[in-house]
Amino acid sequence: MNILQVNKFHYLRGGSERVYFGTADILEKHGHTVKFFSMSHPENIPCETSKYFMPDVDLNTNDGNPMSQLKIAFRILYSFEAKKRISRVLDQYPADIAHLHNIHHQISPSILHELRSRKIPIVMTLHDYKMVCGSYSLIADEKICEDCNRGRYFSAIRKRCIKDSRTKSVLAAVEMYLHHTLLDIYGAVDVFISPSLFLKNKLQKMGFKKPIIHLPNFVMNFEDVRSEPEDNGSRKEKSLVYFGRLSPEKGLSTLMKAVKILQAKDGIRIKVKIIGEGPLKDVLEKNAEELNHVQFFGYMRGQSLYHEIKKSTVVVLPSEWYENNPISVLEAFALGKPVIGARIGGIPELVKNNVTGLTFESGNVDDLVEKITAMLESSDRIIHMGENARLFVERELNAEKYYQELMKIYQSVIRKNR
Repeated sequence: MNILQVNKFHYLRGGSERVYFGTADILEKHGHTVKFFSMSHPENIPCETSKYFMPDVDLNTNDGNPMSQLKIAFRILYSFEAKKRISRVLDQYPADIAHLHNIHHQISPSILHELRSRKIPIVMTLHDYKMVCGSYSLIADEKICEDCNRGRYFSAIRKRCIKDSRTKSVLAAVEMYLHHTLLDIYGAVDVFISPSLFLKNKLQKMGFKKPIIHLPNFVMNFEDVRSEPEDNGSRKEKSLVYFGRLSPEKGLSTLMKAVKILQAKDGIRIKVKIIGEGPLKDVLEKNAEELNHVQFFGYMRGQSLYHEIKKSTVVVLPSEWYENNPISVLEAFALGKPVIGARIGGIPELVKNNVTGLTFESGNVDDLVEKITAMLESSDRIIHMGENARLFVERELNAEKYYQELMKIYQSVIRKNR
């Protein structure tokens, strides 16, 4: 089968890119031919279709030139250049099916019209809430927000959801009305894939009526990730590790408050490792000056990241936004580590209380303190839940199972389009 994979970033930028590349890898291992369409970038992984990629653009910069800003706006709303460039890829490499990931802004959904004009079946994996929210995340003013529920996209303007900018928020609202109300451009997609049941249910509740199939993410390169867990549950000094983006919605301020309370208690020795980069890093480092044994590692990936996780007692994910199907939890499980996770979004679908970890009320410092204390007081519990977590991903979230389910979806939409 000839498969075109499309994503706006073609380097390992985040969880969605890991799914994008991981899906391509498992397809190629099963003998399929995979080609790519994306955006040019200095960090891109080389591929033979890169000469057709969209030009690199940084949407977060403003050079003060009205014409360049207008070009960016048109690219976001409907990029004729993206249609032309993907057409060139398809002329040279005809596709039996197109599998889309994140295409908004840097590419634009204009490519859906080109794919549909060629009668190419289309599958799209959902990595966030862009189908119902102009800002992707269902967050405004650093709080959960569902004001755009059922097509009320003008709420983005009122709340300045996009970087607190009136102009960018107006553009986001226009984009949503154009794509979903006027053009119904996503009607060209045969089926959407949701990695979490929470995301699927939330979109449907907020008025998204397109067909959605639930297919969880899988652990990419499982043999590289997995390892025998170290018996650090019995070590005198316990350690928590967070790895991911350092931004307000990740709940790291709540974690730091919990650590402060824990370290003030007699008999509790706890280290904290924070791995990642993001806009909250400076604030977190300043807050950590009041604490003991809080270490910041910066951005890490691959074996160096896995090594630090292995040396830790437990992974913590204190999110305060609707997480989808976080890859960080899957990797923690593959490394035999239990997770203390916020009871929000898709996290409880993975972190089962007293089985693969513990959950706490998102944003509740006292509940997080209670769950960390409960976890760390029992070495047997740590080891047992870590073993359960690893077995869970081995049996339920492995690449082969993902591939078989994905092929059922591909074959179904191909039959539908004959």
